Amino acid sequence: MRVRLRRPNVETMKKTLTGKKNQTDDLKKEYRFDYAKAQPNRFAAASSDSTVAVVLDPDVAAVFKSSEAVNSFLRSIISAMPKVQRPRRKPVKR
Repeated sequence: MRVRLRRPNVETMKKTLTGKKNQTDDLKKEYRFDYAKAQPNRFAAASSDSTVAVVLDPDVAAVFKSSEAVNSFLRSIISAMPKVQRPRRKPVKR
């Protein structure tokens, strides 16, 4: 049995664009970012993987003087909540 190979059709193959403008030329000046002037995040070391940031409304934030006060209040509320039994998850078969 003979297999006949087809020749590629030059007309249907994708052609690469030449002379295309650089993508940064399409951006407005205010959207361009100069990475040479970038500085490391000074707040990154202060947060850990278990840290969760929450934004409080101004009226709620006015009640608390510190994050420790917020945490203390939330812990007291959590301890007063009834314990809810969550259904166990079935182990995943691998």
